[in-house]
Amino acid sequence: MDTILGARLQTQQRSSRNGRETSLWSSGLGMKLEAVTPFLGKYRPFVGRCCQTCTPKSWESLFHRSIMDLGFCNVILVKEENTRFRGWLVRRLCYFLWSLERHIPPCWDTPQKVMESTRVQKVISGWAPAGAGEGQVPSRVKEEVQRLLGHMQAPPRPFLLRLFSWAVLRFLNCLLLNVQLHQGHLRMVRKAAQAGSPLVLLSTHKSLLDGILLPFVLLSQGLGVLRVAWDPHTCSPILRALLRKLGVLFLPPETNLSLDSSEGVLARAVVHAAAPPLGLWTGALAVLRSLRGWCGRRVCVRVHLAQPFSLQEYTSNARSCWGSRQTLEQLLQPIVLGHSTVVPDTEKEQEWTPVSGPLLALKEEDQLLVRRLGRHVLNASVASSAVMSTTILASLLLFKHQKLLGEFSWLTEETLLRGFDVGFSGQLRCLVQHALSLLRAQVAVLRVHRGDLLVIARPGPGLAHLAHLSAELVPAFLSEAVGACAVRALLAGRVPPEGPWELQGVELLSQNELYRQVLLLLHLLPQDLLLLQPCRSSYCYCQEVLDRLIQCGLLVAEETPGSRLACDTGRQRLSGKLLWKPSGDFSDSDSDEFAEAGGRHFRLSQQSHCPDFFLFLCRLLSPLLKAFAQAAAFLPRGQLPDTELGCADQLLQFLQATAQEDGFFECADPSLAIRAVWTFRDLGVLQQMPSPAGPMLHLSPTFASRDSQEKLEQFIRQFICG
Repeated sequence: MDTILGARLQTQQRSSRNGRETSLWSSGLGMKLEAVTPFLGKYRPFVGRCCQTCTPKSWESLFHRSIMDLGFCNVILVKEENTRFRGWLVRRLCYFLWSLERHIPPCWDTPQKVMESTRVQKVISGWAPAGAGEGQVPSRVKEEVQRLLGHMQAPPRPFLLRLFSWAVLRFLNCLLLNVQLHQGHLRMVRKAAQAGSPLVLLSTHKSLLDGILLPFVLLSQGLGVLRVAWDPHTCSPILRALLRKLGVLFLPPETNLSLDSSEGVLARAVVHAAAPPLGLWTGALAVLRSLRGWCGRRVCVRVHLAQPFSLQEYTSNARSCWGSRQTLEQLLQPIVLGHSTVVPDTEKEQEWTPVSGPLLALKEEDQLLVRRLGRHVLNASVASSAVMSTTILASLLLFKHQKLLGEFSWLTEETLLRGFDVGFSGQLRCLVQHALSLLRAQVAVLRVHRGDLLVIARPGPGLAHLAHLSAELVPAFLSEAVGACAVRALLAGRVPPEGPWELQGVELLSQNELYRQVLLLLHLLPQDLLLLQPCRSSYCYCQEVLDRLIQCGLLVAEETPGSRLACDTGRQRLSGKLLWKPSGDFSDSDSDEFAEAGGRHFRLSQQSHCPDFFLFLCRLLSPLLKAFAQAAAFLPRGQLPDTELGCADQLLQFLQATAQEDGFFECADPSLAIRAVWTFRDLGVLQQMPSPAGPMLHLSPTFASRDSQEKLEQFIRQFICG
């Protein structure tokens, strides 16, 4: 932890204009030590389940029923029992013997399989001369395929792979205490592998260790070896020759040619047809170069595997859930400028993923299918990621919580209740001390009277790092945070923001008004933050947000005299048309069915914990929303036209300069700046025009006036809680 400072520094920090409220940590003399466990009762929460709407068969068949009872295994713990041999010599050579027993499937018939693949045959048929019989392949085509395959890979060397896996095992045991893998997740993946179809692993890289850790985990558990493509220009020819023998797949340069190029078509067909069951072990090079500061520190690692699903099942079911789509400019610009009050209940068309050559070769419908698949996968991967102790502590420090030990335990329990896993366990005091040691550059620990410790967040740019860590907690509380900001927008024009909680609780909030504000906020927030499943309608998500606010106790239903109680479902009538509707399909023609529900009203709860929890939820989205509001204030000061990167750099400098004045460094983040630029481009605030130097962003004539810019800033600030 940081050096203990005196009371004089404490006074200086309190008197600083941009200082943070302190967090009191009692010394706890004589206090019973409390243990934090990542369990709800007996079981851990299961994370990363696939979509039940798009893949119902996989959701049912590829789920292990007793997954809650299974624990973790250490994949780098290799003993005598993990080999076929016994004895004192085996105990000393168990790593090497274990590596020799790894099964490396051969792939000697790869050229023949590539030549017989459908895509290569289509290319060959276009190159074949007139009068050539069926099945006759021109010799120059065979030579070209052999050349491309020789550039991509060499015949595998199983002994080199086993030798390298032994070296990786020794390296990981020297570097890490353990590598945890949930046995229930592993059984689901094994069950999917037994079906006979090839496995495709989509990874969200959390650290530089992923390059060697993920292939090792798959190989050690008998799931084959990862297939990874690599750029041949990033290594020397000698290293490239060695890596090809280790199973690395190098993309030929012809794959980057234009779509109408014959050489590019054949190269992409060969790459698509080759599926060597070999992996990439080259991550070790990047890891070794970056581990200079890791000497003497051994850490624990956990690998999460989400529930697998059938890609064939997804492609056949996903198209049935598609609805109408509109751009962000069509959805929000008329409402921002006051030209309309109707919020369209349609999906937002917002694609920030880079469009590569293989994606452009697909039809527009297939491109949309791939993008929606990416959102499903990202949703599952984010849900599978464990929340760490530094994330919990950064959120508490950033959002001005007073009692660190008690609030740490409370926030951990709230995270588990929402179905998210945590990556820590142990005694509460030790966990907080360890998290403080990791955040020692961003916090200051002060000793006060009677041995108590005072923990404060250091004012300055370090707050941006705390905000970056706390953003990892947003997915767990996203629905409640969206609902709290929507309630804040409803109350913005009725009661003063600084008014007492009792005054805000007097106001009635109708369900229709809540739905409208939630929809507006959903359209404004980027899709890479929301990661909503594309098969769900906006109405369903609005209802989920309202249900979450009621479940956590922030909203209570207001029963008007003479009306049926909200909990009385005995006299509800459902028409035949509604009974036979597909799940999640709520169109405008059914608005009469929900007229009674739309007339319900709610109030803010007056329980003692509600004001602090409401403020905590609102502040989860404050860094992003304040960055958007500052971007609106930046428009008259920006030097446009400029490139996207140039606009983002200008905005980042403006955010940093503003943070020096108001002390809010949380939004001075490069990722928030680029998100604001992209959102304003989609909203029609910035227009992209071609130029000799590349695409340039201009200020739209619609938002050239100061009045329009103020309306945009006011629209965003209604969701921000001060």
